[in-house]
Amino acid sequence: MAEPDFFSDARNAAEVAREHQKLSHLVALSDRFQHCRKQIRENGELLEDPSADAELKELAEAEIPELEAQLEKLYEEVLESMLPPEASDSRNTIMEIRAGTGGDEASLFAGDLYRMYTRFAEGRGWKAEVLSTSESEVGGFKEIIFLISGDSVYRDLKWESGVHRVQRVPVTEAGGRIHTSAATVAVLPEAEEVDVHIDPSELEITVARASGPGGQGVNTTDSAVQILHKPTGMIVKCADERSQLKNKTKAMKVLRSRLLEKKEREEQEKYAANRKSQVGSGDRSERIRTYNFPQGRMTDHRINLTLYSLEDLMEGNLDPVIEGLQEADKKSRIETLLSANDPR
Repeated sequence: MAEPDFFSDARNAAEVAREHQKLSHLVALSDRFQHCRKQIRENGELLEDPSADAELKELAEAEIPELEAQLEKLYEEVLESMLPPEASDSRNTIMEIRAGTGGDEASLFAGDLYRMYTRFAEGRGWKAEVLSTSESEVGGFKEIIFLISGDSVYRDLKWESGVHRVQRVPVTEAGGRIHTSAATVAVLPEAEEVDVHIDPSELEITVARASGPGGQGVNTTDSAVQILHKPTGMIVKCADERSQLKNKTKAMKVLRSRLLEKKEREEQEKYAANRKSQVGSGDRSERIRTYNFPQGRMTDHRINLTLYSLEDLMEGNLDPVIEGLQEADKKSRIETLLSANDPR
Protein backbone atom coordinates (compact mmCIF):
# COMPACT_ATOMS: atom_id res chain seq x y z
CA MET A 1 0.00 0.00 0.00
CA ALA A 2 3.01 2.30 0.42
CA GLU A 3 4.04 1.89 -3.23
CA PRO A 4 3.69 5.14 -5.26
CA ASP A 5 1.49 3.51 -7.94
CA PHE A 6 -0.76 1.67 -5.47
CA PHE A 7 -3.87 3.68 -6.36
CA SER A 8 -3.36 3.41 -10.13
CA ASP A 9 -5.65 0.37 -10.10
CA ALA A 10 -8.66 1.64 -8.13
CA ARG A 11 -10.43 -1.73 -7.94
CA ASN A 12 -7.37 -3.60 -6.68
CA ALA A 13 -6.57 -0.76 -4.26
CA ALA A 14 -10.06 -0.97 -2.76
CA GLU A 15 -9.77 -4.77 -2.31
CA VAL A 16 -6.34 -4.48 -0.67
CA ALA A 17 -7.53 -1.65 1.58
CA ARG A 18 -10.49 -3.77 2.74
CA GLU A 19 -8.16 -6.71 3.43
CA HIS A 20 -5.78 -4.42 5.35
CA GLN A 21 -8.67 -3.11 7.45
CA LYS A 22 -9.87 -6.68 8.21
CA LEU A 23 -6.38 -7.87 9.18
CA SER A 24 -5.72 -4.76 11.29
CA HIS A 25 -8.95 -5.43 13.21
CA LEU A 26 -7.95 -9.08 13.71
CA VAL A 27 -4.47 -8.15 14.97
CA ALA A 28 -5.96 -5.60 17.40
CA LEU A 29 -8.36 -8.25 18.75
CA SER A 30 -5.52 -10.74 19.08
CA ASP A 31 -3.42 -8.19 21.02
CA ARG A 32 -6.32 -7.55 23.43
CA PHE A 33 -6.81 -11.31 23.83
CA GLN A 34 -3.11 -11.86 24.66
CA HIS A 35 -3.09 -8.92 27.08
CA CYS A 36 -6.17 -10.26 28.88
CA ARG A 37 -4.66 -13.74 29.16
CA LYS A 38 -1.45 -12.24 30.54
CA GLN A 39 -3.46 -10.35 33.20
CA ILE A 40 -5.18 -13.57 34.29
CA ARG A 41 -1.82 -15.36 34.52
CA GLU A 42 -0.26 -12.53 36.54
CA ASN A 43 -3.24 -12.41 38.92
CA GLY A 44 -2.92 -16.17 39.42
CA GLU A 45 0.80 -15.85 40.19
CA LEU A 46 0.03 -13.06 42.69
CA LEU A 47 -2.42 -15.32 44.53
CA GLU A 48 0.26 -18.02 44.86
CA ASP A 49 2.92 -15.56 46.10
CA PRO A 50 3.19 -16.00 49.90
CA SER A 51 4.90 -12.61 50.28
CA ALA A 52 2.18 -10.64 48.43
CA ASP A 53 -0.01 -8.14 50.26
CA ALA A 54 -3.34 -9.65 51.39
CA GLU A 55 -5.36 -6.69 50.10
CA LEU A 56 -3.69 -6.98 46.65
CA LYS A 57 -4.49 -10.71 46.61
CA GLU A 58 -8.14 -9.96 47.34
CA LEU A 59 -8.31 -7.45 44.47
CA ALA A 60 -6.56 -9.86 42.11
CA GLU A 61 -8.94 -12.69 42.98
CA ALA A 62 -11.98 -10.45 42.49
CA GLU A 63 -10.74 -9.43 39.02
CA ILE A 64 -10.27 -12.97 37.67
CA PRO A 65 -13.94 -13.88 36.90
CA GLU A 66 -14.42 -10.63 34.97
CA LEU A 67 -11.16 -11.14 33.07
CA GLU A 68 -12.09 -14.73 32.19
CA ALA A 69 -15.47 -13.60 30.84
CA GLN A 70 -13.71 -10.90 28.80
CA LEU A 71 -11.21 -13.48 27.50
CA GLU A 72 -14.02 -15.79 26.36
CA LYS A 73 -15.75 -12.91 24.54
CA LEU A 74 -12.50 -11.87 22.82
CA TYR A 75 -11.87 -15.49 21.82
CA GLU A 76 -15.22 -15.64 20.03
CA GLU A 77 -14.55 -12.29 18.32
CA VAL A 78 -11.13 -13.47 17.12
CA LEU A 79 -12.62 -16.64 15.65
CA GLU A 80 -15.41 -14.72 13.95
CA SER A 81 -12.91 -12.26 12.46
CA MET A 82 -10.89 -15.17 11.05
CA LEU A 83 -13.83 -16.45 9.00
CA PRO A 84 -13.30 -15.73 5.28
CA PRO A 85 -15.98 -13.49 3.74
CA GLU A 86 -18.50 -15.12 1.40
CA ALA A 87 -17.77 -13.79 -2.07
CA SER A 88 -21.40 -13.17 -3.06
CA ASP A 89 -22.72 -11.74 0.22
CA SER A 90 -22.59 -8.14 -0.99
CA ARG A 91 -24.45 -8.84 -4.23
CA ASN A 92 -28.01 -8.01 -5.21
CA THR A 93 -30.31 -11.03 -5.39
CA ILE A 94 -32.67 -12.63 -7.88
CA MET A 95 -35.45 -14.63 -6.24
CA GLU A 96 -37.58 -17.18 -8.07
CA ILE A 97 -40.79 -18.40 -6.43
CA ARG A 98 -42.77 -21.25 -8.02
CA ALA A 99 -46.01 -22.89 -6.94
CA GLY A 100 -45.50 -26.55 -6.05
CA THR A 101 -47.93 -29.24 -4.95
CA GLY A 102 -51.37 -27.98 -3.98
CA GLY A 103 -52.88 -26.47 -7.12
CA ASP A 104 -54.53 -23.06 -6.69
CA GLU A 105 -53.65 -22.92 -2.99
CA ALA A 106 -49.96 -23.35 -3.86
CA SER A 107 -50.11 -20.42 -6.28
CA LEU A 108 -51.81 -18.26 -3.64
CA PHE A 109 -49.07 -19.20 -1.17
CA ALA A 110 -46.42 -18.27 -3.77
CA GLY A 111 -48.07 -14.83 -3.89
CA ASP A 112 -47.98 -14.63 -0.08
CA LEU A 113 -44.25 -15.43 -0.08
CA TYR A 114 -43.60 -12.77 -2.73
CA ARG A 115 -45.43 -10.21 -0.58
CA MET A 116 -43.49 -11.34 2.52
CA TYR A 117 -40.11 -10.88 0.83
CA THR A 118 -40.98 -7.54 -0.75
CA ARG A 119 -42.24 -6.23 2.60
CA PHE A 120 -38.97 -7.40 4.19
CA ALA A 121 -37.04 -5.61 1.42
CA GLU A 122 -39.00 -2.38 2.03
CA GLY A 123 -38.11 -2.55 5.72
CA ARG A 124 -34.42 -2.78 4.82
CA GLY A 125 -34.62 0.09 2.35
CA TRP A 126 -34.02 -2.24 -0.60
CA LYS A 127 -35.64 -2.03 -4.03
CA ALA A 128 -37.65 -4.88 -5.61
CA GLU A 129 -38.12 -5.15 -9.39
CA VAL A 130 -40.24 -7.84 -11.06
CA LEU A 131 -38.44 -9.58 -13.93
CA SER A 132 -40.98 -12.20 -14.98
CA THR A 133 -44.40 -13.44 -13.85
CA SER A 134 -46.87 -16.17 -14.63
CA GLU A 135 -50.11 -15.47 -12.79
CA SER A 136 -52.68 -18.08 -11.80
CA GLU A 137 -56.39 -17.81 -12.41
CA VAL A 138 -57.12 -17.33 -8.69
CA GLY A 139 -54.81 -14.36 -8.17
CA GLY A 140 -51.54 -15.92 -7.05
CA PHE A 141 -48.48 -16.87 -9.08
CA LYS A 142 -47.52 -20.03 -10.88
CA GLU A 143 -44.07 -18.40 -11.02
CA ILE A 144 -42.61 -15.01 -10.21
CA ILE A 145 -38.99 -13.89 -10.64
CA PHE A 146 -37.81 -10.61 -9.14
CA LEU A 147 -34.61 -8.72 -8.38
CA ILE A 148 -33.89 -7.20 -4.96
CA SER A 149 -31.22 -4.49 -4.93
CA GLY A 150 -29.55 -3.00 -1.89
CA ASP A 151 -26.80 -3.41 0.69
CA SER A 152 -25.73 -7.03 1.32
CA VAL A 153 -29.02 -8.49 0.07
CA TYR A 154 -27.65 -11.95 -0.71
CA ARG A 155 -26.08 -12.23 2.75
CA ASP A 156 -29.51 -11.95 4.37
CA LEU A 157 -31.61 -13.92 1.89
CA LYS A 158 -29.37 -16.78 0.69
CA TRP A 159 -30.79 -19.26 3.21
CA GLU A 160 -34.33 -18.89 1.82
CA SER A 161 -33.69 -21.40 -1.00
CA GLY A 162 -35.76 -24.55 -0.69
CA VAL A 163 -39.30 -25.85 -0.31
CA HIS A 164 -41.66 -23.78 1.84
CA ARG A 165 -44.68 -25.75 3.06
CA VAL A 166 -47.99 -24.20 4.15
CA GLN A 167 -50.76 -25.75 6.24
CA ARG A 168 -54.05 -23.85 6.26
CA VAL A 169 -57.70 -23.91 5.19
CA PRO A 170 -57.83 -22.74 1.55
CA VAL A 171 -60.30 -20.00 0.65
CA THR A 172 -61.86 -22.47 -1.81
CA GLU A 173 -62.41 -25.12 0.90
CA ALA A 174 -66.06 -25.13 2.01
CA GLY A 175 -65.62 -27.90 4.59
CA GLY A 176 -62.97 -26.10 6.62
CA ARG A 177 -60.37 -28.84 6.16
CA ILE A 178 -56.69 -28.00 6.52
CA HIS A 179 -54.68 -28.57 3.32
CA THR A 180 -50.93 -28.84 2.87
CA SER A 181 -49.39 -27.08 -0.12
CA ALA A 182 -45.90 -25.98 -1.08
CA ALA A 183 -43.91 -23.42 -3.04
CA THR A 184 -40.28 -23.53 -4.09
CA VAL A 185 -37.91 -20.59 -3.60
CA ALA A 186 -34.57 -20.18 -5.39
CA VAL A 187 -32.16 -17.41 -4.36
CA LEU A 188 -29.47 -16.42 -6.86
CA PRO A 189 -26.69 -13.82 -6.48
CA GLU A 190 -27.02 -11.27 -9.28
CA ALA A 191 -24.32 -11.80 -11.88
CA GLU A 192 -22.57 -9.14 -13.94
CA GLU A 193 -21.39 -9.74 -17.50
CA VAL A 194 -17.79 -10.06 -16.29
CA ASP A 195 -18.75 -12.88 -13.89
CA VAL A 196 -20.03 -15.32 -16.50
CA HIS A 197 -18.94 -15.54 -20.12
CA ILE A 198 -21.81 -16.51 -22.40
CA ASP A 199 -20.99 -17.35 -26.02
CA PRO A 200 -23.79 -15.94 -28.21
CA SER A 201 -23.50 -19.02 -30.45
CA GLU A 202 -24.58 -21.16 -27.47
CA LEU A 203 -27.90 -19.32 -27.18
CA GLU A 204 -31.13 -20.10 -28.99
CA ILE A 205 -33.40 -17.04 -28.79
CA THR A 206 -37.02 -17.22 -29.87
CA VAL A 207 -39.67 -14.52 -29.78
CA ALA A 208 -43.46 -14.74 -29.70
CA ARG A 209 -46.50 -12.56 -29.18
CA ALA A 210 -47.06 -12.12 -25.45
CA SER A 211 -50.47 -13.16 -24.18
CA GLY A 212 -52.52 -10.71 -22.13
CA PRO A 213 -55.85 -10.21 -20.42
CA GLY A 214 -57.46 -8.57 -23.42
CA GLY A 215 -58.18 -5.04 -24.59
CA GLN A 216 -55.26 -2.62 -24.56
CA GLY A 217 -53.20 -4.95 -22.34
CA VAL A 218 -52.52 -7.41 -25.17
CA ASN A 219 -49.22 -6.93 -26.95
CA THR A 220 -49.58 -6.60 -30.70
CA THR A 221 -45.87 -7.19 -31.41
CA ASP A 222 -43.58 -10.19 -30.94
CA SER A 223 -42.14 -8.99 -27.62
CA ALA A 224 -42.04 -12.18 -25.49
CA VAL A 225 -38.54 -13.68 -25.36
CA GLN A 226 -37.35 -17.20 -24.61
CA ILE A 227 -33.62 -17.96 -24.28
CA LEU A 228 -32.22 -21.50 -24.33
CA HIS A 229 -28.65 -21.96 -23.10
CA LYS A 230 -27.65 -25.05 -25.08
CA PRO A 231 -24.73 -26.33 -22.95
CA THR A 232 -26.81 -26.49 -19.75
CA GLY A 233 -30.33 -26.76 -21.16
CA MET A 234 -31.43 -23.78 -19.06
CA ILE A 235 -34.49 -21.96 -20.41
CA VAL A 236 -35.50 -18.44 -19.38
CA LYS A 237 -38.70 -16.74 -20.53
CA CYS A 238 -39.71 -13.11 -20.12
CA ALA A 239 -42.86 -11.46 -21.45
CA ASP A 240 -43.68 -8.77 -18.87
CA GLU A 241 -42.43 -5.82 -20.92
CA ARG A 242 -43.90 -4.55 -24.18
CA SER A 243 -40.37 -4.10 -25.52
CA GLN A 244 -38.60 -7.16 -26.91
CA LEU A 245 -35.23 -5.60 -26.00
CA LYS A 246 -36.27 -5.07 -22.37
CA ASN A 247 -37.56 -8.64 -22.12
CA LYS A 248 -34.31 -9.96 -23.61
CA THR A 249 -32.25 -7.86 -21.14
CA LYS A 250 -34.22 -9.18 -18.17
CA ALA A 251 -34.01 -12.77 -19.43
CA MET A 252 -30.23 -12.49 -19.85
CA LYS A 253 -29.94 -11.10 -16.32
CA VAL A 254 -31.74 -14.18 -14.95
CA LEU A 255 -29.69 -16.57 -17.13
CA ARG A 256 -26.37 -15.06 -16.01
CA SER A 257 -27.40 -15.33 -12.37
CA ARG A 258 -28.47 -18.96 -12.76
CA LEU A 259 -25.14 -19.79 -14.40
CA LEU A 260 -23.20 -17.98 -11.67
CA GLU A 261 -25.14 -19.84 -8.96
CA LYS A 262 -24.41 -23.16 -10.73
CA LYS A 263 -20.71 -22.29 -10.98
CA GLU A 264 -20.48 -21.29 -7.29
CA ARG A 265 -22.40 -24.38 -6.16
CA GLU A 266 -20.01 -26.64 -8.09
CA GLU A 267 -17.02 -24.87 -6.53
CA GLN A 268 -18.47 -25.26 -3.04
CA GLU A 269 -19.12 -28.95 -3.61
CA LYS A 270 -15.58 -29.39 -4.91
CA TYR A 271 -13.73 -27.60 -2.12
CA ALA A 272 -16.10 -27.92 0.83
CA ALA A 273 -17.36 -31.50 0.58
CA ASN A 274 -16.44 -32.10 4.22
CA ARG A 275 -18.45 -29.18 5.54
CA LYS A 276 -21.84 -30.17 6.93
CA SER A 277 -23.69 -26.94 7.56
CA GLN A 278 -26.42 -26.79 10.17
CA VAL A 279 -28.59 -24.69 7.89
CA GLY A 280 -28.62 -27.07 4.97
CA SER A 281 -27.31 -27.03 1.45
CA GLY A 282 -29.49 -24.30 -0.01
CA ASP A 283 -30.82 -26.85 -2.48
CA ARG A 284 -34.23 -25.82 -3.77
CA SER A 285 -35.53 -29.41 -3.34
CA GLU A 286 -34.87 -29.38 0.41
CA ARG A 287 -37.89 -28.77 2.65
CA ILE A 288 -36.76 -25.95 4.88
CA ARG A 289 -39.81 -24.38 6.52
CA THR A 290 -43.45 -24.94 7.50
CA TYR A 291 -46.04 -22.19 7.88
CA ASN A 292 -48.94 -23.49 10.01
CA PHE A 293 -51.74 -20.91 9.95
CA PRO A 294 -54.21 -22.59 12.36
CA GLN A 295 -51.51 -22.61 15.06
CA GLY A 296 -49.95 -19.27 14.03
CA ARG A 297 -46.62 -21.09 13.83
CA MET A 298 -43.57 -20.96 11.58
CA THR A 299 -40.96 -23.70 11.95
CA ASP A 300 -37.54 -23.67 10.30
CA HIS A 301 -36.56 -27.34 10.18
CA ARG A 302 -32.84 -26.75 9.60
CA ILE A 303 -32.18 -25.12 12.96
CA ASN A 304 -35.25 -26.40 14.85
CA LEU A 305 -36.55 -22.86 15.30
CA THR A 306 -40.27 -22.44 16.00
CA LEU A 307 -41.92 -19.03 16.30
CA TYR A 308 -45.57 -18.40 17.20
CA SER A 309 -45.75 -15.05 15.43
CA LEU A 310 -46.74 -16.16 11.94
CA GLU A 311 -48.87 -13.12 11.14
CA ASP A 312 -46.00 -10.79 11.99
CA LEU A 313 -43.52 -12.87 9.99
CA MET A 314 -45.78 -12.91 6.91
CA GLU A 315 -45.78 -9.10 7.08
CA GLY A 316 -42.06 -9.23 6.33
CA ASN A 317 -40.66 -9.12 9.87
CA LEU A 318 -38.21 -11.96 9.19
CA ASP A 319 -35.31 -10.75 11.32
CA PRO A 320 -35.70 -13.43 14.06
CA VAL A 321 -35.52 -16.21 11.43
CA ILE A 322 -32.68 -14.70 9.41
CA GLU A 323 -30.61 -13.92 12.52
CA GLY A 324 -31.11 -17.51 13.75
CA LEU A 325 -29.93 -18.91 10.41
CA GLN A 326 -26.91 -16.60 10.30
CA GLU A 327 -25.92 -17.53 13.85
CA ALA A 328 -26.20 -21.26 13.06
CA ASP A 329 -24.07 -20.80 9.95
CA LYS A 330 -21.47 -18.81 11.86
CA LYS A 331 -21.19 -21.53 14.51
CA SER A 332 -20.87 -24.19 11.82
CA ARG A 333 -18.12 -22.26 10.02
CA ILE A 334 -16.24 -21.68 13.29
CA GLU A 335 -16.41 -25.40 14.06
CA THR A 336 -15.01 -26.13 10.60
CA LEU A 337 -12.27 -23.54 11.10
CA LEU A 338 -11.24 -25.02 14.47
CA SER A 339 -11.33 -28.54 13.09
CA ALA A 340 -9.11 -27.60 10.13
CA ASN A 341 -6.59 -25.85 12.41
CA ASP A 342 -6.60 -28.31 15.33
CA PRO A 343 -2.93 -28.91 16.20
CA ARG A 344 -3.77 -32.41 17.41
